[in-house]
Amino acid sequence: MNGRDGAAVLAQQLAWANHTGWQRELRFHPKRKWRFDLAHEALRLAVEVEGGVWRGGRHTRGAGFTQDCEKYAEALIAGWAVLRVTTDQVRSGQALSWIERAVRER
Repeated sequence: MNGRDGAAVLAQQLAWANHTGWQRELRFHPKRKWRFDLAHEALRLAVEVEGGVWRGGRHTRGAGFTQDCEKYAEALIAGWAVLRVTTDQVRSGQALSWIERAVRER
């Protein structure tokens, strides 16, 4: 499962758990084309599903990792909390559990 597939699975898990307000591919920056895999705009909470972590995917190589750092720094400056999860954590339900805890704390 790649990051896109993982985001789709997580979106379905959120729907099954009756969590509303989540959007897919939300563009959060006024000038850059950055998007969050899933985001709850009212809570300023975003989730990024990282794929390919065990096989040298984009997020674990130098250029991709550096670009991700820039994206996440700009998201933080704009007031977003970003939860990064792997596809394995989506599959196991751990990602959903973290999201539910984060929502309760916000």
